[in-house]
Amino acid sequence: MEIEGACVVWQGAILGGILFWIFSSSHFNLTQKLRSFLQPWATHHVQTTTHIVLQIQSYQHGFLDTLFSGLSCVVSVPFYTAFLPLLFWSGHGQLARQMTLLMAFCDYTGNCIKDVVSAPRPLSPPVRRVASTKDEEDNALEYGLPSSHTLNTVCLSGYLLHYVLIHTQIQGPYVNYLGFSLVCLFVALIGLGRIYLGMHSLVDILAGLVLGLGILAFWLVIDEHIDSFVTSGQNVTPFWVALSFLLLFAYPTPELPTPSFEYHTAFNGVALGIVAGVQQTYHQFHHDAVPHLFSENLTIPVFVGRMMLGIPTILVVKFCSKTLAKWIIPVVANTLGIPIRSSRYIKSDKKIKEGGYLLTKHEVFDVDTGIRFVQYAGLAWSVVDLVPSLFTYTNL
Repeated sequence: MEIEGACVVWQGAILGGILFWIFSSSHFNLTQKLRSFLQPWATHHVQTTTHIVLQIQSYQHGFLDTLFSGLSCVVSVPFYTAFLPLLFWSGHGQLARQMTLLMAFCDYTGNCIKDVVSAPRPLSPPVRRVASTKDEEDNALEYGLPSSHTLNTVCLSGYLLHYVLIHTQIQGPYVNYLGFSLVCLFVALIGLGRIYLGMHSLVDILAGLVLGLGILAFWLVIDEHIDSFVTSGQNVTPFWVALSFLLLFAYPTPELPTPSFEYHTAFNGVALGIVAGVQQTYHQFHHDAVPHLFSENLTIPVFVGRMMLGIPTILVVKFCSKTLAKWIIPVVANTLGIPIRSSRYIKSDKKIKEGGYLLTKHEVFDVDTGIRFVQYAGLAWSVVDLVPSLFTYTNL
């Protein structure tokens, strides 16, 4: 009873703290005040370090363009979104859970800071900006500080190294040194690449590095507690639903609309879907004794079969979730008398193309936010619940 009581207390404290921030930031206009303090400083450093970006770009070469563009894709949010289901299906459930939730935390924190500070990216021209994919073109529309690629690389590669050294038989000082050196090299290449591609200035990279190290240190302290809560805690799904809902409203309004809020909404939905699914099916599909890839019970042909069944299934679920949300959310909003707008998913004669936050100053609900959230929550739930059930029925 004492444990349950303590659990309810800290859940209430977290939700209450977020509610307090929402009301206080709205009443006292905290976002604008923070921006007026931080934006001039960040903008000054972006402008005064442009010569460093130009100096690095003076070594322009087609090979470097391809190398750094490829590395940026490997550490992008779409790549992690595609990679994490495979990690779940390979039997490494704990690592997959931690990487998903850490990614969601990094994405939310980094994008919040970006939109609070609203610092520009290096001016192009004179800086040459290389955006070889649609994802990179969208990234260029965000604000610059901190560098999300650097932040995510520090946290996820650092946590992966920690997990491998703690949970595997790979041990020894030379292994630790080699692993640490590889992670440092990878982070350095990502940071250098973001400057070379003209996507960030030096101050953006340093901010991403410092913030990433801080988040990683914090996560290494709480990761086991979070995993224990997700797999066997009390009121997990209701708490996470409330948390996800409040985080949407707690997100700061940027100076100008950017895609950052869309990215957060998607991964916020992913986190909820993963948590809800694992909470319900942990003892069936995600406990520590499940077969791992390369073991006798999960060979490469079986894993390939899982991918061939799982990937189309989650895409169908994503489509169905999106279709259902496009129908239900506007109906509910209209029933409650809430004005809505949509810039992407719903056709309307009064369509307003505006994004980056949940409510406009006229209290018009951005229905695209709810649709995006639901479709990614449905996709993530299918990864850890529906698809493993299909694996069981098909002996995969």
